[in-house]
Amino acid sequence: MSADGRRGVGRTVSPVLVGRDAELARLAAAVAARPSVVVVEGEAGIGKSRLVAELAARPEMAGLRFLSGGCSQIREPFPLGPLVEALRSSGGDLAGVALSPVAGALRSLFPELADVLPGAPGPLDDRAAERHRLFRGLAAVLAALGPAVLVVEDLHWADEQTVEFLAYLLANPPGALSVVLTYRGEEAPAGVQALTARPADTIIHEHIALATLDETQTRALAAAILGSEEVSAEFAGHLCTRASGLPLAIQELLALLRSRGALIRWEGGWARRALDALDVPVGVRASVQERVGRLSPAARGVAEAAAALQLASPVAVLTGVTGLSPAEAADGVDEVLDSGLFVERDGVVRFRHVLAAQAVHEGISLGRRQALHAAAATAVRDLRPVPLGRVAYHLRQAGRLGDWVDAAESAADQAFALGDDAEVARLLEDVLRHADLAPEHRAALAIRLGWAASELLHLPDVGDLLAEALDKAPPGPVRGELRFLLGMQLEVTRTDPARRYRMFTDALEELAERPELAAWTMVALALPATMDVPSQERLGWLERALETLPEVGDPATRLLVLSKVAMVFTVVGDPRWAELTDRVVRETGGYAGPRREVSAYRSIGDEACFSGHHEVALRLLTKALESAASADVTGGMEFRCRASMTMVAYCRGTWDGLGEEVEALRHGRSDRPVEVNLLDAVAACLSPAPGRMDAAQDLLREVVQRVGAMGDVDLLPFPVSMLLRVATARGEAAAAIAGTSEAVALWEANSFWPVGVRAVPALVEALLAAGRPAEAAEVVVRYESRLLGLDAPLAPAGLRQARGLMAAAEQRWREAAEHFTAAAADFRRLPAPYEAAHADEQAAACLFALGDPAAEPTLKAAITVYGGMGARWDLDRATRLARRWGLRPAPPAPSRDGANDSLSARQQQVARLAAAGLTNQEIAREMFLSPKTVDKHLGAAMRKFGARSRTELARHLDHPAGP
Repeated sequence: MSADGRRGVGRTVSPVLVGRDAELARLAAAVAARPSVVVVEGEAGIGKSRLVAELAARPEMAGLRFLSGGCSQIREPFPLGPLVEALRSSGGDLAGVALSPVAGALRSLFPELADVLPGAPGPLDDRAAERHRLFRGLAAVLAALGPAVLVVEDLHWADEQTVEFLAYLLANPPGALSVVLTYRGEEAPAGVQALTARPADTIIHEHIALATLDETQTRALAAAILGSEEVSAEFAGHLCTRASGLPLAIQELLALLRSRGALIRWEGGWARRALDALDVPVGVRASVQERVGRLSPAARGVAEAAAALQLASPVAVLTGVTGLSPAEAADGVDEVLDSGLFVERDGVVRFRHVLAAQAVHEGISLGRRQALHAAAATAVRDLRPVPLGRVAYHLRQAGRLGDWVDAAESAADQAFALGDDAEVARLLEDVLRHADLAPEHRAALAIRLGWAASELLHLPDVGDLLAEALDKAPPGPVRGELRFLLGMQLEVTRTDPARRYRMFTDALEELAERPELAAWTMVALALPATMDVPSQERLGWLERALETLPEVGDPATRLLVLSKVAMVFTVVGDPRWAELTDRVVRETGGYAGPRREVSAYRSIGDEACFSGHHEVALRLLTKALESAASADVTGGMEFRCRASMTMVAYCRGTWDGLGEEVEALRHGRSDRPVEVNLLDAVAACLSPAPGRMDAAQDLLREVVQRVGAMGDVDLLPFPVSMLLRVATARGEAAAAIAGTSEAVALWEANSFWPVGVRAVPALVEALLAAGRPAEAAEVVVRYESRLLGLDAPLAPAGLRQARGLMAAAEQRWREAAEHFTAAAADFRRLPAPYEAAHADEQAAACLFALGDPAAEPTLKAAITVYGGMGARWDLDRATRLARRWGLRPAPPAPSRDGANDSLSARQQQVARLAAAGLTNQEIAREMFLSPKTVDKHLGAAMRKFGARSRTELARHLDHPAGP
């Protein structure tokens, strides 16, 4: 970085970094310890870029390649701009390097690297798969560049795909790569801040927040800029106050004071002339505007044109905006460069700081500003490729709103072609909110917006725009599609179920000519509701959807309809779910490829899990998870699949590390209620395990209330069952029955008997504890009656356990023991080991009452399961039962695989896979965990062993190190 930004008029920037020694040392240490990620956060003008620039000059950085790119406030529908900027000139470094074939996917992105990239791979049918391949190619190139530092500045302005790629990269970065990210914390969206909020344990992480300078540091900075040993303390104090300690403001105020002749030499240093009389403007704006006002007319015109352009631009473009002759413009550019306001790099010029550009822009009169933007819209069209986002921006600023709409639509078309749904949604939402559009045009854009928004992990709030377009749209298929999209928005956000149902029913009347959307709408009408819609009416929509299916020509939509019908059939116990599921598997060749196929497998897998088909759920969700990352490189589909897998793990009793996995996912990037509710339900059901019952009961109550209110009816039996058990154990059964009665009524009204039977044992136990045995018997009879002829794998075990509870309440010990023993065997077949252990514990209590010697091994089996799962609450209860009957339960058995006993079973498994040479991503796929959870387990294992590498870990485990 140049120490002197001016020619002939004096320095405007400090030749040395002032007041940042500690921050620079932290930055350098983290970058040197690869792989690493460092965030440099601070407000505009605080010195983030200067700190990063100083890093490259450090001696310990010798031999590292610095790859730098920045994000822009004016977005282009051409994604990954900062990565393109960082890598486009690396052809020389890549010459002769054997790149992975996947790097050939970058050819369209980097024509400059055509000589060093492998051949382009064949096209893929799915845009998400193309994007995943692109991300893999970028990661491969970064890895091939050897020890390197990737710098991405101004990340608060990043496009969605840049954030997605960085998340992908940081999940498993190349070992020789350090990543430095800078952003303004107050402007950074949640997705940007989440990138490094929970870094992997195996990645060095540093977060540097830059503070403003104090008076001492301001004095040193001023002296360095002015080339003096010191400035007066009075002057430094005044400068610090007026600049609020912001380095850029200090720099600008000094430049202004010098240009005014308001600085004088003072005893070898500098002081301010007429200290009390001089009115120095506060901050940057006025000082920059005054400096520009002192330029010649040509130079001032150049500065104003650059302020309108905002981004670094070739001199030819700048000249086109000014309206000056090339010679006049060149002289003007030189003058602004001499003033220190501009910097030049690789033939393009820009303001030294974006705040200076904004200050000049704000000082331009409205008419002049609009004329400059109109000229800029014309000038930037000469760039290749045409920056459609910049064209649209300038047209809007010029007040040419009709042309702006056309340009924004073209930019949205380009973003769609590149698979950037977030940019499509952003552009179209802006147009719909601010442009005066004809009803037909508004409807068309709203439909495009609705589809783009539906694909995003963070669902934008565009329901009002869909509703506005709907109000003005003429009757027919267009209005039907708008109703459908608005209904889907309400479905995903879990709001206003009555309005949602009305939207779908009204949409059907106008979708007669659109069988794909009509069938999809019918399925949506069959989904569970919190409103009073008879279950037979809802389920009748599924039959109509199946009847419409032959008219659906689009294979992806046909698959979606099949999977959604199978999904609902599963939770209502219609045996046809299995046939439809087999059809989905056949039509996809047993492999979930594109996004819709992954969604199909996941949808059925979720409901199979809820209904007790635990093995089917595991199989389907495993297939979905295997393809989720490549089907949707945003991470949204993988996130949803991992969230679904947490419930499968809960049901199958694989609880080791499950709480950590749920917590990691819960702090992920999704704000969709369906995933949030699922994860919170698993967390709530696990909450009693450690034995903290007050907190567990409060959490369970809150989750039951929220899940029920949002209409996730199929999920309710899990937290309801656990809440009833906890409350009954604490003598609060009556209150819990009252508090869950609406939830129970909700799943019964929706005919979700195969799902609801999961909670029947807990409900019967609570009713018996509350002294209401007749109601308990009625519940059992009602469920037995409703479940006849249904495919409900939970029913035999749940009803037998409930029968056992009623027999035990009347001290019919032998009959109760037989019911509990049979229930335990049924649960184990599902498998549902936690419920099986609970039934074994109940059987043992009855057998103890009978004096039956089978009681002891039965109880010990339950204790072993509880201990292995970490179910402390249940383990303590079962241990008390054993002691009451004179038994001394054995301590938990040592680890069966001989690994260090201080490691949990999950940590042992991760450690062994890592020692065998698997990467964290491979371990994550093998164990169906998120990479962050793998990192956490691996980091814990390495700390416990004191291992500094996987090779050392292998030696500690007595396991041969992998390659």
